[in-house]
Amino acid sequence: MSFDFGNLTIQIAEDGHISAAEILALRRLGWADGRMSPDEAETLFVANETTADSGADWCDFFVEAMTSFVVHTVEPSGYIDQEMADELIARIDRDGRVGTMAELELLIRVIEVSTSAPQTLRDYALRQVEEAVTQGEGPTRHGQLTTQGINTTEVAMLRRLIFGTGSERPAGVSKAEAEMLFRIKDATLFEVNCPEWHDLFVKGVAQFLLGFGGHEALSAERAAELEAFMNKEGGGIGGFLSRMARSDPREGFGSLLELDSEEDELGAWDDDAEAAAALEPAEQVWLRDMLDADEELDEMEKALIAFIDEETGEKFVPRP
Repeated sequence: MSFDFGNLTIQIAEDGHISAAEILALRRLGWADGRMSPDEAETLFVANETTADSGADWCDFFVEAMTSFVVHTVEPSGYIDQEMADELIARIDRDGRVGTMAELELLIRVIEVSTSAPQTLRDYALRQVEEAVTQGEGPTRHGQLTTQGINTTEVAMLRRLIFGTGSERPAGVSKAEAEMLFRIKDATLFEVNCPEWHDLFVKGVAQFLLGFGGHEALSAERAAELEAFMNKEGGGIGGFLSRMARSDPREGFGSLLELDSEEDELGAWDDDAEAAAALEPAEQVWLRDMLDADEELDEMEKALIAFIDEETGEKFVPRP
C-alpha cells in the first residue's frame, strides 16, 4: 500500500466522517500492491473507531481490508497463528468488549474464511455475542432489541461462528458450543426472540449429538509443505504427467491416484458418519444433564427431543 493510503485514513480519523468518494479512493490506493503494513492497518482501526457515521459501505471495506491483512499476513496463507490472534484481540478489546459492529464483523469474518484459527479467538468472538444477548448490551444491540433476548443479527453471527471453517469442530458443533446454546436458551426463554433462534438451538444441539464433523483441517505445517510442493519447479502436474508416461497402461489410473486407498478412506468416512448419527450412552447422559439443569422441560427442549427422536428413529427418554 502507499503513503497516500495512510494519509487518507488519518484525515478520516481526524474528521470523524467518511464519504463514499473516500472509501472508493481507499480501495484504489489500498489494493494497488495487494499488501497492507501494520501501520496502515492501525490507521484503519483508528478511522473506524472515530468515524461516527460510517455506514454499511465503510463496514464492508474495513472488514474486507482487515480480514485480508489478518488471514494472509502470516505464512502459510490462511492460517492464523496465536500471536496474530492475540494482537487482534488486544487491538479491539475494550475492557472485555468489542466496541463497534465493524470490529465484531471482522472477528467473525476472519474465523469464517481462515483455514484454521486459534481457539482463543473463537472463544472471544462467541463470548461477545453471548454476552450481548444475555446482558442486552453491545454492538449487536444497536437498533435491535433493547432487553434480553436474541435478535436476527445475533443468530446469524452465532451460526457463522459455529460452522466457520476455522471452527473448533469444522462443519460441526462442539460440546462447548452446544452448552453455550443451552445457556442462551435458558437466559432468553421468556424473552422476545427472533424466529430463527428456535431452529438454531434445536438443530445446533442435535448436530453436536448426531452429526459427523468430518476430519480436522490440515495443520499449518502440512499446509506449508503442500504449498511448497505446488510451487516447486518440476513438481506438481508436470511430475504427475511424467509418472503417467512411465506407468503400465494396463494398470490404468488406479496406480497413479491410489484409488483403492481413497476408496478405503471414503468408506471409513461413511462408517464414521453413520456411527455419529446414533445417540451414544455418553451423549444421552450429557443431554439428560443439560435438560435437568432447569428442572422442567421447556418448549425448546421438547422440540429438541422430538427432532432427535425423528432423526434416530428411537425414543429418547429424559430422567423423570
